[in-house]
Amino acid sequence: MHSYKYQYVLPAILTLTVSCSVLASDLPDPALTPGAINTRVTQENIQQTVCVKGYTKTIRPPAYFTNKLKKKQMREYGYADTDPKHYEEDHLIALSIGGAPDDPRNLWPEPRISEWSASKKDQLEFVMYRLVCAQKVTLAEAQHAMATDWIKAWKQYVPKY
Repeated sequence: MHSYKYQYVLPAILTLTVSCSVLASDLPDPALTPGAINTRVTQENIQQTVCVKGYTKTIRPPAYFTNKLKKKQMREYGYADTDPKHYEEDHLIALSIGGAPDDPRNLWPEPRISEWSASKKDQLEFVMYRLVCAQKVTLAEAQHAMATDWIKAWKQYVPKY
């Protein structure tokens, strides 16, 4: 009698649980991608570096470099989906908050197709950039938050912004 109800409730609960959880590929493997900072960017010079409009364009690595690295890292990460179009070679610590531009430890093949996709991380990058430049969050705090668990940082900073 009660099993009729549970045959619909249990699958719904499982679906909700799976869709709300973080997939392993949503966060980079810290052994492969721990993050790296640009040592030329400091708290003292942010108004002359990262906070200058267009700054990231001046240090962004070329596409031929990131595309080659993305394919190599996709193999290292062991992704089942091997279509490079489904990933963005992204800086774990964003360039806009002093991430290292061409250090492979700061780049990873971030999934585009996920609840915690590359576009969601882009939202966090913009918020952190604004907070750093407004001096509401230190450069080191922003870099640490992004490097250790960007999803946790998104939950902490983006909804409040």
